[in-house]
Amino acid sequence: MELRELIRDLYGVDRPQGCDDREIAAVKEIFGDIPAAVENFYRTAGRSQQITRHDDMWFFPEHFQRWRHLAQSDHFPLLCENQGVCRAEIRREDLSLPDPPVYTRMEDGGPWLLSAPTASEFLEAALTYEAVWQLKYSVEEYHRLTGEELAVVQARLNRRPCVLKNWMDLEITFYSSRPDNLVVVMDADDHYEVLYGGVTEESYAALLEVMEGLGEPV
Repeated sequence: MELRELIRDLYGVDRPQGCDDREIAAVKEIFGDIPAAVENFYRTAGRSQQITRHDDMWFFPEHFQRWRHLAQSDHFPLLCENQGVCRAEIRREDLSLPDPPVYTRMEDGGPWLLSAPTASEFLEAALTYEAVWQLKYSVEEYHRLTGEELAVVQARLNRRPCVLKNWMDLEITFYSSRPDNLVVVMDADDHYEVLYGGVTEESYAALLEVMEGLGEPV
């Protein structure tokens, strides 16, 4: 999905604010190169507070200027969980690739795990995931689903094509009944936890036609 379309549908932002040539050039001066998908993300939404000011932190050009130690890293950071428990990065050696893979790692020093085979796929999945935290109409807490209840979601809603893997040791998939609502399903191996909501009251009501009564609050 085109990033502007995703941002319009799930963040309700018609005209996102992006970074300028000077800011992009400053990052390239530090790292030598950045993937086209990441540059497009910066230029599309790098200065839109609806995107940049959520609990989990995206890294944008301003951060590389503020925290000079990032220049010494062997990875290029993209996203950090709000308590630093998990982070997503591109290996520095892969920055010259047209669309490099993205890896995640838990703060306890575990292994780097593949989150998405390309930066483009990671950005779509991570932006979709992050959207659920700022939807105006949404459930207030996680709901735990059984396998049978998940089957109802899968049968009655449309699965979005992106997947976020190994974020907080979870595989995260996404479902919708229309472009401006969202169900986030977190597969924790022995159970499923979901969050869901809509940009408008109408889009949330459309989702409740399927989700209401499913799962138990956690």
